[in-house]
Amino acid sequence: RKNKSILRTEIKKLRTTIEKKDRKKAEEQMPQTFSIIDKSIKKGTIHEITGNRYKSRLSRQVELINLAVPK
Repeated sequence: RKNKSILRTEIKKLRTTIEKKDRKKAEEQMPQTFSIIDKSIKKGTIHEITGNRYKSRLSRQVELINLAVPK
C-alpha cells in the first residue's frame, strides 16, 4: 500500500508541474518519478505494461511543453 501511495504522489507532482508548464522543473522530476515507477514494477505493485504506459504518457506531455514553451 505504501509503495502505491508514493507512486501516485510522485505522478501527481509531475503532472502538476506539467500543468504549470514549468519545463525545467518537469525535466528534473522525470528521472525520480521514472525510478519510482520502475521500483513499483519490480516490487509487483503495478504491472510492467502499466508502468511503461505511465512513463510514455508523462514523457510525451513533457515533450509537448518543450515544443510549446520556447527555451
